[in-house]
Amino acid sequence: MAAVSVAAEWQLLYNCYYRKPEIYTIKWKNIDLSRNKVACAPFGGPIAVIRDDSKIVQLYAESALRKLRIFNSAGVQITETVWRNPGGRLIGISWTEDQTLVCIVQDGTIYRYNLQAELIEPNVSLGRECFEHSVVECVFWGNGVVCLNEKLQLFCVPDFKILGRDDGVVKLPVPNLEEPPLCMAVIEPQYTESGSVVVLLAVGDYVLLIEDGEVHQVGVGVGPLQKMVVSRDGKLLASFTHDGRLLVISTQDFSRIIFEYSCESALPPEQLAWCGMDTVLLYWDEVLLMVGPYGDPVNYFYDEPIFLISECDGVRVLSNTSMEFLQRVPDSTVSIFKIGSTTPAALLNDALDHFDKRSAKADENLRMIRSSLPEAIEACIDAAGYEFVISRQRSLLRAASYGQAFCSNVPRDRFQEMCKTLRILNAVRSADVGIPLSIQQYKVLTAPVLISRLINANHHLLALRLSEYLGLNQELVVMHWACSKITASLTIPDPALLDILLDKLKLCKSISYAAVAEHADKSGRRKLAAMLIEHEPRSSKQVPLLLSIGEEDVALTKATESGDTDLVYMVLFHIWHKRPYLEFLGAIHAKALARDLLIAYAQCYKHEFLKQFFTTTGQSEEVAFLLWKESWQLSKIPMGSKGTPLHNPRLKPIEDARKLFAESKEHNFESKAAEEHAKLLRFQHELEASTKQAIFVDSSISDTIRTCIVIRNHRAAMKVKTEFKVSEKRWYWLKVFALATIREWDALEKFSKEKRPPIGYKPFVEACIDHDEKNEALKYIPKLADPRERAEAYARIGMANEAAEAASQAKDSELLGRLKLSFSQNAAASSIFDTLRDKLGVS
Repeated sequence: MAAVSVAAEWQLLYNCYYRKPEIYTIKWKNIDLSRNKVACAPFGGPIAVIRDDSKIVQLYAESALRKLRIFNSAGVQITETVWRNPGGRLIGISWTEDQTLVCIVQDGTIYRYNLQAELIEPNVSLGRECFEHSVVECVFWGNGVVCLNEKLQLFCVPDFKILGRDDGVVKLPVPNLEEPPLCMAVIEPQYTESGSVVVLLAVGDYVLLIEDGEVHQVGVGVGPLQKMVVSRDGKLLASFTHDGRLLVISTQDFSRIIFEYSCESALPPEQLAWCGMDTVLLYWDEVLLMVGPYGDPVNYFYDEPIFLISECDGVRVLSNTSMEFLQRVPDSTVSIFKIGSTTPAALLNDALDHFDKRSAKADENLRMIRSSLPEAIEACIDAAGYEFVISRQRSLLRAASYGQAFCSNVPRDRFQEMCKTLRILNAVRSADVGIPLSIQQYKVLTAPVLISRLINANHHLLALRLSEYLGLNQELVVMHWACSKITASLTIPDPALLDILLDKLKLCKSISYAAVAEHADKSGRRKLAAMLIEHEPRSSKQVPLLLSIGEEDVALTKATESGDTDLVYMVLFHIWHKRPYLEFLGAIHAKALARDLLIAYAQCYKHEFLKQFFTTTGQSEEVAFLLWKESWQLSKIPMGSKGTPLHNPRLKPIEDARKLFAESKEHNFESKAAEEHAKLLRFQHELEASTKQAIFVDSSISDTIRTCIVIRNHRAAMKVKTEFKVSEKRWYWLKVFALATIREWDALEKFSKEKRPPIGYKPFVEACIDHDEKNEALKYIPKLADPRERAEAYARIGMANEAAEAASQAKDSELLGRLKLSFSQNAAASSIFDTLRDKLGVS
């Protein structure tokens, strides 16, 4: 009898059964679908209702102001808001895939609402042309819409997620139409070869296909078409013609009509929808007609208006009082509950009934199907998944479990997985939640998306339990709950609310307290945000938020404790630009790392600030070093080397540095060096002024002397020697090589005879040899007191005999060896050194 009562609800269309069980009795009051615009989200989503301003309706005990109401699928109101948006009449309303409600008004403005009926800013316009020529029709799909305006222009929003960008609204090409199209439909981008939306316009007796910037005329002779709807996979087009025929056409080839059915009425249906992939529903007032490719259609009669919601496996039928689900009866269910069925699954289910009645018939049934028991068990499990009635689910699963007791080779995973899935589906199908998912819809939607939708509907506890049950990350649920709790708890004091939040936030070890604190700050609860951020373990998240809520000192402490220099710099720059100078110094004074990093940065980019900083902190010697460095940097600037010897811009920083160094006995050397530097700089400027040659400034004392001698300004060279107390040895070295450079050999000889040179005659010899003047070198080699030096000097100018004579005086075997090597290319010279070594008895 149970099977008879189940199958009695079915309708036969050709060889397929269909059923239309009632899922919910709608909870709302005084809602008439005929008076309202309705938008229902797929996958058991919410229902948006707003009074249709294109109709003249009688107002009962209600306000003249229109309200946008949002319900779940059971008719339980989630929220409502007064519609106060300008822009003219509401043209279209629909839900996106992420359950954002999109409303388009006459002037092309797009308003978006979340599930709590909160307006999402900013509002976006379809453009000037839609503003000037009102929008008259909209066709939505998943995340996009195509709009037609009064000027018969088409505008497309390919994805609401990119709305507001330059490519957010696209104008589509349309041939010059003389009159509006009879109807419009779209093929979603995911089902087209080009990856862009395809728009179908019914014009006259043909269809205009607009795709990827091109317009094609197809299906000539099939029209005029009064209504069109594309199947979920985009391959088929169901259309209603002017003479009352239902045509199903291939979208790949519009000349190919899959099937045709002549309706009794030529009046176009109010709604046209696909039920799965094999039947089409047509709704006229009080009549819902289901047409398949074969057999007689099925009629359903209603005494109230209905709204059809296409799903992947059927159609939800919403009326003023109920929510029904029209679907094809699954094969496993048919095999069990079809009247007179003797399939193994039906016998297994019957065996359970006999077992409950303690009848021996149960054993007889099991023996009949023993070889097919695994298939029977699988059919019972599968059929249980398609049921909305919990008692029927339980009965079918008990039948499967009963069969498993007599079949050892059936895997248990399938049974356990189905029980797990049904627990989830039954939990979300409850009227309070109102998400009547079928098992097929659940598989397409996926568990993470379902949990996300529960979160958006503020069913946090259920979402948390499902996440835990499925082993999914609970962090997203707890985070959303915390933010919602903050928003809704305006009267709870911050400390008490903090305790409530921490009690739940600690459930997730890796949760971002910073994100919750940021929401608290945006909600105007800065004190709560500061308390929350203390619990954030990651400095990279903690510090930026502390800055945004004005806790700069705490942020600086946290940044320095982390040791992350990037974070420290971020806080430093924030405080630097926000606070007065002295407050800024006070903030970083006790933070060694922050202070050192600031100094390192300022040394590279902010010298004036660094001078001010060192002056304020009493580090005059550091200011002096900066001034001295500044003087050197001025030398790289063309104007920095200009001016008179007394008023050169580089002199003042050096003088100021000298004065600052002089304040401390510890920096006597630096003070004296700065004084000498300024003195030398003045002298060099005087030399450049007198010689009119820019060759002295920034050279050393030695180079200055050398340059003076080279340009034959001996008086100036002597003055430098005297002024800077250059030693005699250094003076001789500089003058010898400078005279050799300008090849003043007579002057060099005269200089050597002024007095005995304190550096000896070796530099004279080297200077002559370096300039390849052997004869000049011979003037000084005999004056070398050390025979070793004489021998090496003679060897350098190629005089082997003289070198050997000098070497014999030194009686140095190592010297003789080196000299022999230097004359290795000259056999005669080498023999001289060999003979000398024999005489000296050196091996």
